[in-house]
Amino acid sequence: MNSIIYLDHAATSWPKPPGVLQAMQISMEQSAANPGRGSHAMAVKASRVLFEARMQLAKLFHVRNPNDIVFTPHTTMALNMAIKGLLKEGDHVVATMIEHNSVRRPLEYLKRTLGITVDYVRVNDKGELNIRDVEIALKKPTALVVCNHSSNLLGSILPVEEIGRLAHSHGAIFLVDAAQSAGILDIDVERMNIDLLAFPGHKGLLGPQGTGGLYIAPHVDLEPMLHGGTGSQSEEKEQPTVRPDRYEAGTPNTVGIAGLRVGVDKVIELTPKWIYTHEWNLTQQLLIGLKDIPNINLLGPDKGMPRTGIVSFVVDQHDSSEIAFRLDREFGIAVRAGLHCTPLAHYAVHTEQSGAVRASVGVGTTEVEVESLIRAIKQLCK
Repeated sequence: MNSIIYLDHAATSWPKPPGVLQAMQISMEQSAANPGRGSHAMAVKASRVLFEARMQLAKLFHVRNPNDIVFTPHTTMALNMAIKGLLKEGDHVVATMIEHNSVRRPLEYLKRTLGITVDYVRVNDKGELNIRDVEIALKKPTALVVCNHSSNLLGSILPVEEIGRLAHSHGAIFLVDAAQSAGILDIDVERMNIDLLAFPGHKGLLGPQGTGGLYIAPHVDLEPMLHGGTGSQSEEKEQPTVRPDRYEAGTPNTVGIAGLRVGVDKVIELTPKWIYTHEWNLTQQLLIGLKDIPNINLLGPDKGMPRTGIVSFVVDQHDSSEIAFRLDREFGIAVRAGLHCTPLAHYAVHTEQSGAVRASVGVGTTEVEVESLIRAIKQLCK
């Protein structure tokens, strides 16, 4: 029995499926050699761990060639690899107002160092985007369109397939930040016109921290961010051209990836459709329970509308950090408060001064836990 009501799944999922820890322990005990760096039995076992995880991720995201999936320590690394590996001096980029700092900061760095230009397409106060605004931003020759699949503050879901179609019609590469959608929303990289997909292993994919990845479409060639040993083409002074070695210099997190594979297996077993419906129903329960509490301002899409498992809110005359602190200390409920590394989204919904309290549900969250949060907030707001 958990001693805490954990409602911070947008930051990292917890607890993990039981098999995740078991797979990591078996990997550490039986296949902890360096994959791709030897032909002995344990190194081959380690390589098999990576291969099987790549295969399952390819199945989940409808990727034809598993070698187009590159492992990274987290989504932030994947986004940096995509953005810095693609953009050249003077390039134009279209992004949105709900981007995480893992997108915004690399873009702002390249504005300063390479002179790229960026248009951040506005969203309304529900976090919803007008596709016409994307089309207007694409009037310039554009190298990259990047967007959050779902806002980590508002839970709103962007029309990725349509944005990707627009990007391709203007000759731009399309990068999707799936930090809040991988494992929760169905993702088909070809149908959705996705050229680059950055995803975490430790959130909706139910794996351990320190895991993530980047899908790179076959026609996209990124300049590698890391240069070094890959176990292949060692006689060459340049990075290998073969994937995934080209983008995976250094020893990988084999133990973590063993756990990730089990998390992905669980997602495939449950299906993203089931997971999304489960989390959507819980968010509706939470929205209904909070809407009549005095002085609460709910953020994101209205009740009944599509959204991921995130409900953020502001309580008038109360600091969001104080609410989160008291929920933890007085009620044993874990949520997050502040700006959530997405200041542009806060500007879009006018909460840049107050920040917000964010509750986020997961696969294992129950109606009883959501009701406990509602009761606790009612008490705090008396």
